[in-house]
Amino acid sequence: MDFIPNDAEKVEVTGSSVDFFKKIEDGLSTYYFDTSKTGPPAPMVNAMCGLKVIKGSNDKLVMINHKAPGGLFEKLGEDVSYGVEDIGDGLVRVTFSSVANTDTDSDLNAQSCDG
Repeated sequence: MDFIPNDAEKVEVTGSSVDFFKKIEDGLSTYYFDTSKTGPPAPMVNAMCGLKVIKGSNDKLVMINHKAPGGLFEKLGEDVSYGVEDIGDGLVRVTFSSVANTDTDSDLNAQSCDG
């Protein structure tokens, strides 16, 4: 099963270790990446790279992973919202958005899962 739209275009994301794709719809961009077949720290590293791309915008970031990345969620502040959806086959889709006008600023350089 492919969870990235067929019409999404491959894009370069600085620091990423997996392919990223971008789809523009109604003037908003959604970036996609799949770390479901990778182990730590790839999901965290790639999520942080993608979050840097959408920071301060109305764009979305969609992560396909083998589980909800709890270690990543703990590192995010109020300036990033996310939703988790079970998409079958033991996979999840996490959709991230940037939140404006908050008092926190997530450290998007913190790319390890340890405390």
